[in-house]
Amino acid sequence: MSEPETQGIDGTPADAPERGIYGEDGVIAAPFLAHIGAAIADRDTLTLKKDVGTLHQSEVGDLLEALMPEQRRALVQLMGEEFDFTALTEVDEAIRLDIVGSLPNVQIAKALQHLDSDDAVYILEDIEQEDQDEILAQLPFTERVRLRRSLGYPEETAGRRMQTEFVAVPPFWTVGQTIDYMRDEQNLPDSFSQIFVIDPTFRLVGAVDLDRILRTRRSVKIEDVMRETRHAIPATMDQEEAAKIFEQYDLLSAAVVDENERLVGVLTIDDVVDVITQEAEEDLMRMGGVGDEELSDTVLAISRSRVPWLMVNLVTALMSASVIGLFDASIEQMVALAVLMPIVASSGGNAGTQTMTVTVRALATRDLDIYNSGRIIRREILVGLLNGVTLALIVGTVAAIWFHNVQLGGIIGAAMIFNMLAAAVAGNLIPLLLNKAGADPAISSSVFVTMVTDVFGFFAFLGLATWWFGLV
Repeated sequence: MSEPETQGIDGTPADAPERGIYGEDGVIAAPFLAHIGAAIADRDTLTLKKDVGTLHQSEVGDLLEALMPEQRRALVQLMGEEFDFTALTEVDEAIRLDIVGSLPNVQIAKALQHLDSDDAVYILEDIEQEDQDEILAQLPFTERVRLRRSLGYPEETAGRRMQTEFVAVPPFWTVGQTIDYMRDEQNLPDSFSQIFVIDPTFRLVGAVDLDRILRTRRSVKIEDVMRETRHAIPATMDQEEAAKIFEQYDLLSAAVVDENERLVGVLTIDDVVDVITQEAEEDLMRMGGVGDEELSDTVLAISRSRVPWLMVNLVTALMSASVIGLFDASIEQMVALAVLMPIVASSGGNAGTQTMTVTVRALATRDLDIYNSGRIIRREILVGLLNGVTLALIVGTVAAIWFHNVQLGGIIGAAMIFNMLAAAVAGNLIPLLLNKAGADPAISSSVFVTMVTDVFGFFAFLGLATWWFGLV
């Protein structure tokens, strides 16, 4: 009899050799990448299965992203059944589709049978409908029904992210029966922390944590130790809303129910961490007007993603230019105005972006609402005033010395204060108004805040200078 394999704390074999997968910069090390590339070129399946087959799924994902497209496809084909398809949930969508598109549907269907349902759905949801139907048709009936049900829910909902494998027992069972069931049943999830309690119609009535099961006598009925599941998540709930429930109540897992309160799946903390990361990345990208762009996207796809908001920005830039055009005669008479204009607009734009970032984040985390919005706006106005005065003193002094004109220094200082106040108001109100109107403040606010600070900054500076110096 062979000795049982021991595992380290991260789930890898305790006696696994040091592979040097990552370099000091945290990316795949060049020697390891070259080693795998050579094995692929030589079609050395034994080396690939030994050195890649023992990697964690996230490490395989990093490796796939580091390889050239033809190498990725060859690696998956050479490893055959030894390739862990869970690694495809760790790569960009474009890479995932490229790999899946190079494989026959029969091989994909066979591989999906070994995955948790949430991972299988994650891979299937981006595949063309025709191929998706063909793959599903080759799966066992029960798995096919479960996956179709998950795929039937809208994208980015709890139903799409849930795992349909769970442990559920009736309330009249004893703790002993439940333990025996978990020992004997072969089709349980690989890991779980809760046992759900259901009635004959599969309606959720409660849940029991595993630690409670282990501490209770076998003769005690489940209904006597279960607790009500106060945080059951509707399958149609947006995944970001579900993640907020996990964060608020410190959950490790939560039941997912359909419109009839019947148990259909479970959402686990590992899926929620992915959701939080994904949503944070989306908000960051949208604030830059980038959209759902990924590093592996083609030039054409990236261009299509960025052009719309560049066009909007072009329109707002023309509005700013039109304000400058109103004072072209003043600029001709005092060239110093043209030199100093960018300082006013740039400072206001940066201040507006700072305020906007805080506001958008507060809206996303629900820390900003109707009850505290007034207080937050007043606070930001005071911050804008304080920062405006500080910058006004610095810029005004520099301008006065630079152009030997104290009055000009005072004018640009006043314009800085006015624009910083405008930035504070715009950075708060624009995201709030967009959110109230149902628009995504993360993707819409930046362009409009910049427009306000540019237009107001130019108008304040050039208008004050024209009035004070009597320029026409």
